[in-house]
Amino acid sequence: MLLRLSASNFLSFSEGQELSLVASGLKGPEEGLLPIPGTDLFAVPSAIVYGANASGKTNFVKSLRFMRAAIIDSHRLGRPEGGVPRVPFKLDPTKATAPTVVEADFIVDGVRFQYGFECDDDKFLSEWLFSYPEGKRRRMFERSGGNVEFGSFFKGPKKILVDLMRPNSLFISTATQNDHEELSKIVSFFRNIKFSINLSVAKELINNTFKKDQIDSRTIAFLTAVGTGITGYRQTDIEIPDTLRNFSKEFSELARKHMGDSVSVEDNLSDRSSDVAIELAHAGAGGETCYFGLERESSGTRRLILLMNNIFKSLDRGSVIVIDELDASLHTHAAEKIISLFSNPSVNKNGSQLITTTHDTNLLNCSCLRRDQIWFCEKDYIGSSHIFPLSDIKSRQTDNFEQGYLEGRYGAIPYSGNLTSLFGA
Repeated sequence: MLLRLSASNFLSFSEGQELSLVASGLKGPEEGLLPIPGTDLFAVPSAIVYGANASGKTNFVKSLRFMRAAIIDSHRLGRPEGGVPRVPFKLDPTKATAPTVVEADFIVDGVRFQYGFECDDDKFLSEWLFSYPEGKRRRMFERSGGNVEFGSFFKGPKKILVDLMRPNSLFISTATQNDHEELSKIVSFFRNIKFSINLSVAKELINNTFKKDQIDSRTIAFLTAVGTGITGYRQTDIEIPDTLRNFSKEFSELARKHMGDSVSVEDNLSDRSSDVAIELAHAGAGGETCYFGLERESSGTRRLILLMNNIFKSLDRGSVIVIDELDASLHTHAAEKIISLFSNPSVNKNGSQLITTTHDTNLLNCSCLRRDQIWFCEKDYIGSSHIFPLSDIKSRQTDNFEQGYLEGRYGAIPYSGNLTSLFGA
């Protein structure tokens, strides 16, 4: 369960900005709220972020993705001389040398944890992990440069892990790559966060995804429920043309020749004569089943197949899923049904959470959304993004939030200048 995410000096966020998933005390729908262990508080099952194009909505999502990648891969994949792949705020020259800071509060095994780090272009400057069993703060570890201090409750090896840590790798990444049991559960929380950022899904992506895995039966049921006409699917074998198999072999050989054996380029086609393709079932006029190739399905249908499979996996795991532009190629009713899955305790039995960006203002009147689940993102006069919830603005749960947003009462809308004068008319 994610409680809070903050980021500063990252992409379009100059100063520290925070997204909280802790429910406020304001009135609103209570069905679907997630109890926070050891407290009288609740977490919301979803957060919906609105804002104009280029306001920074996706950049805030990227801050969580950056954090996740650093935790999982900074020790395993990072090169000693590679630095840290952060992107500071570019519109203020002083931010180039200032640190990027990201931090999160979350629940693992019923205990609240607080984890974060600071970095510049070259190295991680500091890193910290605190736990709060029974609400009492306990230091797990604190890092400053190449030094790490441990709390009395930190179990397992210490010095050997510090010796293995590089300036551009996180201590938590180093520890879990060396099988540190206690920190592995923290990393597992971030590893299970799923990002769905594909706005356009080609048939090849779906075919490759489901070569071994199966499309969830609940995904097919959802596609049926939103009126796509799909009733099932099948996997068929298709012949791989010789030209394509030869190209795959030649390309992998050329890549290794010019980039070295360390490059990960696999030839997955030259030794196979056939591949797997997905076809979706529709009910014919006489009751017979007709199968269509993915190229005959809409872009929204193709996106829903991958999107819903990931959503149901997150619901089963009780993990966080982040979807960029939920409304892309989807009807409002389909997007609303997705949000309602997380607010339905009979479906969301394990405390999964959804964070999504959208432009679909119709969703603002979704009956399952509270004011503390609706967030806005906008830029100030220097181009720095700010994020804030509707619950910070004076309003009532009975207000028409869509109308209020479109009228500019909450901000975070595109500036509407005089286009007539712009084009000389």
